[in-house]
Amino acid sequence: MEPKEKPVPFERGIFNKDFVNHAVQGNARCGAFLELSPEKGAALWGEYQNDGPRPLEGQVFGVKDNIAVKNFRLTCGSKILENFTAPYTASVVERLLRAGGAILGKTNLDEFGMGSSTDSSALGRTHNPWDPSRVAGGSSGGSAAAVAAGLAAFALGSDTGGSIRQPANFCGVYGLKPTYGTLSRYGLVAYASSLEVIGILSGDPELLALVFKTARGADPLDNTSQAHPEDEEPGASPAALQPGDVIAVLKGELGLEPPVALAYDRAQEALREAGFKLTEARLPSLEYVVPAYYTIATAEASANLARYTGIKYGLRVRDPRDAEDLVIRSRSEGFGGEVKLRILLGTYVLRSGFQDRFYIRAQKIRTAIRKDFDGLFKDARALLMPVFPSQAFPHGEEGLDSFQQKVADRFTCTANLAGIPALSVPTGLEGGLPVGVQFLSPAYGEGILFSAARSLRTILPPAALPGAQGRWLC
Repeated sequence: MEPKEKPVPFERGIFNKDFVNHAVQGNARCGAFLELSPEKGAALWGEYQNDGPRPLEGQVFGVKDNIAVKNFRLTCGSKILENFTAPYTASVVERLLRAGGAILGKTNLDEFGMGSSTDSSALGRTHNPWDPSRVAGGSSGGSAAAVAAGLAAFALGSDTGGSIRQPANFCGVYGLKPTYGTLSRYGLVAYASSLEVIGILSGDPELLALVFKTARGADPLDNTSQAHPEDEEPGASPAALQPGDVIAVLKGELGLEPPVALAYDRAQEALREAGFKLTEARLPSLEYVVPAYYTIATAEASANLARYTGIKYGLRVRDPRDAEDLVIRSRSEGFGGEVKLRILLGTYVLRSGFQDRFYIRAQKIRTAIRKDFDGLFKDARALLMPVFPSQAFPHGEEGLDSFQQKVADRFTCTANLAGIPALSVPTGLEGGLPVGVQFLSPAYGEGILFSAARSLRTILPPAALPGAQGRWLC
């Protein structure tokens, strides 16, 4: 029986019947959302009415299911949290709600954000909207697919080592990993706390920039957050890119597949046409990025995931023999293989006598990476890099295995280790699948990234997304 008075978003047409039907049908094909609930979204939208500016009025968005939204499930794509409901809303989400945005649902992800395909989710499989036989990328694959399929104007994801930029690249949308601390992490389920950030995906770079500006800023609930310089003093942030500025281009043996290499070359040609000066750049520390990243990330993961014991919340097995059996069985049954592997690796590198050999050495490499970027940005405004060595790969055994996916993260992990912003920019199609590049800039240089995306879009526009005018390919 329908209620006599529908929630306001339905009345205003944000969640009208046609849109909801399209969203349900599109999600059935793509599997972008783990929880699709316009009713909950409308109710939450109604709680954040105010008389202030609402720049996102009517914009529907998805939220990765490792970010808390009150009354929605918070599963992290894991059996251990399959039935857990968030008791509060993340700070970034609250800011978007106050600005008029409306949540459609929670998007799928690799379990606890650990993966590059979203195939390690224990609760569902997400397909690439361009080709359902291929992955959407990960770990924010659900968010990327939701945007590409036209189910959301933008989506929130999290980026620990490329988890926004790689799926954005695979699905042909823009993906922003902001400067560490500019978006509050309060409400983000912890995986690797010193590396991960909340970020944004959208098919429209102007909307992406608006969402970032709306959501950023210091948060008293997150001690790692900080005000963006531009909000405290207009003009304090680095100026936007202008023709004649220098953009460094990563060179060397990059190991790119032909379609990706072709797209990389075309992006360079387009930037030259736009009037930028390109210089070759080499990062001496690049070969150490992946081992340093996975040493630090797994160490932090082993500590952060120790809280899932089956005692306070989450999966609890029946009839345990004792407390030890409860914890062992709950974690064994609740965590998937990739999560267990990373917990074991993290525990190993933190063992007594091993910290200096692995963890401390990785932190020293992290410092070296930051110094590489400090030197590079003295002579260049931004750095152009590939996002991933290949295009979206097939599901299952025909695709990349877990080890190959980790090795391929070397282009994206760099920004997380250095704490600097990076933006994945789509540049068209090769063989019917999206291709693109990424830009990196100094800390708080998001404006540089947005202007770089605008310049590239003028000469090398991205392909129309599958979700345009309700045209789903998945």
